[in-house]
Amino acid sequence: MSLFPKKVKHRKWQTGRVNPDKKRVATRGIKMAFGSFGLKADGVARIRSNQIEAARKTITRQMQKKGKLWIRIFPDRPFTAKAAEVGMGKGKGDPQGYEVEVLPGRLIFELDGLDEVTSREALRKAGAKLPVKTRIVAR
Repeated sequence: MSLFPKKVKHRKWQTGRVNPDKKRVATRGIKMAFGSFGLKADGVARIRSNQIEAARKTITRQMQKKGKLWIRIFPDRPFTAKAAEVGMGKGKGDPQGYEVEVLPGRLIFELDGLDEVTSREALRKAGAKLPVKTRIVAR
């Protein structure tokens, strides 16, 4: 189950600029809405769809057909890459997949219907699959 949008307005996005003086924190998706335990981002990162999927599989395996999982992020940003051993210049690379930019404070996953020990262990293992520092939060 690979996550990607059905349709995108632009095939290739520009990278975007970052003001180094401004502290970037999430303002949306920061409160627990569904579950009783959640995985929250502590840093800035771009999480690719295959990384979200790897973390989801890890959590699902720990859950053993009990409880419910919510994925609170969706990769809608295309990323490009140039082929291996291709010289500089000659334009931008081809779209490779989709990613989502995650800011500090953003909830990535939420869990419910499991005991605390299992929930924390599942979320800890999922956090290890992601390219961002995470912490486990409880309602």
